[in-house]
Amino acid sequence: MSLLNRSRMLLPTLMAAATPQIACVANFLSLCSYVTRSRKNTKSADGSLSASDASPPGLSTGGEPVAAMQAADPETSQTSTNGQTIERLKALNTAMQKLNKKLGSGTIMRLGEQPVSAADCMLSGCLSLDIALGGGWPRGRIVEIFGPESSGKSTLALHAIAEVQKAGGQAVLIDAEHAFNRDFAGKLGVNLKELAVCQPGYGEEALEVVDTVLRSNAVDLIVVDSVAALLPRAEQEGDMGQTQVAAQARLMSYACRKLAPIAAKAHCTVIFINQLRHKVGVIYGNPETTSGGNALKFYASVRVDVRAREKVKGPDKTEVGVRVRAKVVKNKVAPPYRSAEFVILFNKGIDQDASLLEACEMLGLIQAKGSHYYYNDERIGHGREAVASALADNAALKADLLAQFKEKLQQAPSLEAGLRQHSVDDDQDGGLLTG
Repeated sequence: MSLLNRSRMLLPTLMAAATPQIACVANFLSLCSYVTRSRKNTKSADGSLSASDASPPGLSTGGEPVAAMQAADPETSQTSTNGQTIERLKALNTAMQKLNKKLGSGTIMRLGEQPVSAADCMLSGCLSLDIALGGGWPRGRIVEIFGPESSGKSTLALHAIAEVQKAGGQAVLIDAEHAFNRDFAGKLGVNLKELAVCQPGYGEEALEVVDTVLRSNAVDLIVVDSVAALLPRAEQEGDMGQTQVAAQARLMSYACRKLAPIAAKAHCTVIFINQLRHKVGVIYGNPETTSGGNALKFYASVRVDVRAREKVKGPDKTEVGVRVRAKVVKNKVAPPYRSAEFVILFNKGIDQDASLLEACEMLGLIQAKGSHYYYNDERIGHGREAVASALADNAALKADLLAQFKEKLQQAPSLEAGLRQHSVDDDQDGGLLTG
């Protein structure tokens, strides 16, 4: 018996061996047997080789592995996958139709079914802040404005009310501090006849008013001034000095959970003005925090830290206002950590001419070379105050700049360029809260 025949007889025993080395030798001998038989093989009567002689063990007649021949055809597999995808989409559409029929139309929908309006921001009343916010206050969101005392928080909210009324919208002011100044609001441009004001007795009443007004779907802006003044009813009815642990925090947590979805459906912006407090016993790090717990920090889509930086003096060296920096420490609708500077004049509000100058400089409409300012390579003044006065006196130039600003405000690349140019590092703003 030849060596080749002996190897073929021992092949089952070798294949049953456990070691990989023996298995490799068995495969090699099997291949040698196939080569020998192929050379001696003769054609059958129909002129073709038999399948048993023409194929080595483990290979198909075409030289392809048997496992590959058993695999599904790519086109068949793709057709099967497409069929499964179509069935899954049909099942999802059926489920969505059932939900909309059971819970109401619009309960669940695809984003592509309804076009998104580009006008989902309202102007803040400060042009440079509009750029930092990415277009203005977002509609249907909760906003928090916080900062130290006399930093311009209420003034900023009143300017937002004035802008909403100018656009034909309705605004409501919840004056929990009972400190609303009618004369000052009128000087800022607020239409006092159309403004709805509520001065609640306790926090639950204030938030109930907000909830009811939101459900009317007839209001564009609600301002709550302020969170720190929302006195829980338990504290109001209790004795002076009686401790109520986290009563205000629980109130705000419940209110945020309830008001956030209602505001989104009503497409109404809710601005909460908040005050600063200091944590006790903090040695390292920032001891500042806002009142009302942490719920508002999470539910607010935009948080703006407003701080007065320096006093502004008039020609006679008297203080006529303050320069304010507003930093966006949280923003879910645009890039955060941007800042804007503007001047608040006493009894006048935000200096619109200085704000226009700042905004045009941010967007590159006006170029500053040192202390000189140029527009279309034409010098318009020396010094920020002088240029702001020149804009106030030149109505044609002011109208031209306003038109260009509103056009660029709708263009994302222009806004992004302005935001990148005026981004400020947190290290340079020591003491600012982060959202």
